[in-house]
Amino acid sequence: MPRPQLGILSAEAVRMLVLGYMSGTSLDGVDAALVETDGARIEAFGPSFLSPFTDSERAVIEAGVDAALAWNGRGPARPSFGAVEAVVHAAHLRAAEAVIAQAGRRPELIGFHGQTVLHRPEQRLSVQVGDAQALADALGIAVVAGMRQDDLAAGGQGAPLVPAYHAALASKLGLGAPVAFLNLGGVANLTFIGSDGALIAFDTGPANGLIDQVVQSRGAGRYDDGGRFAAAGRADAAVLAHLLSHAHFRGEGPRSLDRYDFPLDWADACSLEDAAATLTAFTADSVALAAAGLPEAPRLWVICGGGCHNPVLMQALRDRLGECRSADDFGLRSDFVEAEAMAFLAARSLRGLPLTYPGTTGVPQPLTGGTLWRPRNGSWLLQDQ
Repeated sequence: MPRPQLGILSAEAVRMLVLGYMSGTSLDGVDAALVETDGARIEAFGPSFLSPFTDSERAVIEAGVDAALAWNGRGPARPSFGAVEAVVHAAHLRAAEAVIAQAGRRPELIGFHGQTVLHRPEQRLSVQVGDAQALADALGIAVVAGMRQDDLAAGGQGAPLVPAYHAALASKLGLGAPVAFLNLGGVANLTFIGSDGALIAFDTGPANGLIDQVVQSRGAGRYDDGGRFAAAGRADAAVLAHLLSHAHFRGEGPRSLDRYDFPLDWADACSLEDAAATLTAFTADSVALAAAGLPEAPRLWVICGGGCHNPVLMQALRDRLGECRSADDFGLRSDFVEAEAMAFLAARSLRGLPLTYPGTTGVPQPLTGGTLWRPRNGSWLLQDQ
């Protein structure tokens, strides 16, 4: 089937209720959030919902990730991700049904990301599994997808995608610059908003992904709940020095990572507690390295994502950065910021507004993007507006 072209309604502002999705590399499930926006401003926040993956669904996705890593973008034999796609589709439908029921009304647009199984920006490759057309057909709502791929095709890193939304949040909250947003998902990424309005963003290093991986490998749960393992352990200085010698930390400007870029073979010789402590320190140290390279020190760090619920990691960040506050402290939803961002970016895409910038992904010039998928079995509410 031919790939639909980006459909732009109008450059004029149209306030819409938009559903945004994010399914992160932590593999905990699908985040869904409703936002009222015109793509330039955040007007209001609607309900949000996490549709968790079942153990069997997670196993299917993990097998897909293993296949993607083994392939690694090389050669013509791209793996089939059909089983992963089926799981992702079902979880997204569950999330949509729940959040629409809470809202009591249907959104007019969807921003869809899909499930990342491989990210190789040096190959201009990022694989997100999910069928945007099937989603549009099932829900009867138009879907914007493919935003990451358009950035890669134009020469960007394809990540991070959230900075435009972080800037809109800072404006809505009246946060004075310089300020930084730090998202602690599977990978950590920051958005810096300078006193001159400059927007700088990049992946700082790992966040929850590696810690989760170690905890799961020891049969100790899904994640380091409350940072209790890290609190009971001791960081290994030699391992930390080795981890921080990775080429990523010598880079400058926009850069991005895959959570699987850092091997964990060293952890076999450590207790669970020491491994968790080492990886927690690694996350904080890598953010501190990133902060040292910013043009000015942020007066405030707003922390989003699952990592903001880890008090050991939060204290490690405060020790290195200064004032760090959870997004929840500002009345935001720290666990749903990325899903909200996909809704915001979908609205921007319809207006042809930039999604990524030279300072955020390294794309040569401010770039819009995304493909609009209209449902084939019904009309789209905004078509006639």
